Amino acid sequence: MQGNYQTTRVSRRWLTRISCFGLALAIAGFSALPVRSQTLSEKVLAMERGLAQEFEAYFGESLAEVTQTPDEITQTLQRIGQKTGTRPAVLWVIPRGDHLHLVLLTPAGKPIVRDLYEVPTSKLRPVVDALHLEMHSSAGKAKMAAAQQLYEWIIQPFEADYLQAEGIDTLLFCLGNGVRSLPLAALHDGQQFLLEKYSMTRIPAFNLIQTDYVRLQPGQILAMGASEFRDHNPLPAVPTELSNILWELQSARPARYQWKGQSFLNQSFTFANLQQMVQTHTPTVVHLATHAVFRPGKPSNSYIQLWDTRLGLDNIRQIDWGSPLELLVLSACRTAIGDDQAELGFAGVALKSNVKSVLASLWNVSDEGTLALMSEFYRQLGTTPTKAEALRQAQLRMLRGEIRIEGKQLVLSRGPVSLPTELGNETVSNFSAPYYWAAFTLISSPW
Repeated sequence: MQGNYQTTRVSRRWLTRISCFGLALAIAGFSALPVRSQTLSEKVLAMERGLAQEFEAYFGESLAEVTQTPDEITQTLQRIGQKTGTRPAVLWVIPRGDHLHLVLLTPAGKPIVRDLYEVPTSKLRPVVDALHLEMHSSAGKAKMAAAQQLYEWIIQPFEADYLQAEGIDTLLFCLGNGVRSLPLAALHDGQQFLLEKYSMTRIPAFNLIQTDYVRLQPGQILAMGASEFRDHNPLPAVPTELSNILWELQSARPARYQWKGQSFLNQSFTFANLQQMVQTHTPTVVHLATHAVFRPGKPSNSYIQLWDTRLGLDNIRQIDWGSPLELLVLSACRTAIGDDQAELGFAGVALKSNVKSVLASLWNVSDEGTLALMSEFYRQLGTTPTKAEALRQAQLRMLRGEIRIEGKQLVLSRGPVSLPTELGNETVSNFSAPYYWAAFTLISSPW
């Protein structure tokens, strides 16, 4: 067999898997080499092209050309791993109707395939739905049956022999229809959450993310948001959120590590101001503390709510975000979980905006929880080698109860912060339940 692409039989013969894969390529419209003459490396490239075509069909436009082979992806992982001091790997999780298709690619250059025919989509989707219910209803680990089942299907086939053996610490998840809304950090092995072992991000396809790396340096931060809305619930923590972000990046840091920037709240959070500030100040990070809604149907149904208008996902490029924009943060997102088109929009927001990385939430977390996560994330940002690790450190502090509510104060790692009078009424005193931290996810580049 050609190439270094290793395969493992799980439930059926290799010939059956080849036939199914060939059928999948045919459905996707590929007219490549006959299946029997394709190398396994070419099959991964075809899979990447199929994923790119899904996003191109959804957005109605051409995206990046898919050309990186597994060998080239391996080289990229090695290069960035050396620069960041991390060990990243890519894990494709693609439901294929009658089975779950998994592919792992590590810096060692040994892609591994697992085809789980005992996990057809009809069995997978109810467990994914059950996990979302667990996120909203269970504070403990004992009841997390769906989180453990998904861990067993997705992570366990690779963990001992590859992830642990190769010291992998960063996972780039490329997710297919039906699993794009997974709160990956909350997958559980019976003892630990996935968050406790790996930094992670979700990518549309490896060929569709930016793979340059320069360690994040102090730059410009543009923080904008709204606490009052005509058609949405209020977000009373937003003024405190914006002030905390600027405090963490400016006052809390030594002079040579301080960021520059300013904030705009409510009536000043307009399309014109956003456009002007991005063009004139070329920020490194844009933080939008507002409702962002990802709905079923075409991209125009999904939007970011500004004070004076809705910025639709279909016209998000009306804002010239600029090539230096490393990170776009959407701190109060809501996704129609379970709907493939809504999840395509959520997973593709970095593609549409041409931003290197996006931090967003899969569901609306409480104001206190969002304030806690965002405040701690910016404390970590720039102190860790990657954005994904900055997010992980913030989430870990929530999981461990280090960030909590005491009376009318939010206790952060830097000390207590007074809560707005409208807040501080949480029925729990800490944010250790995955509901509070597992919703937040990095999209596209983890670097």
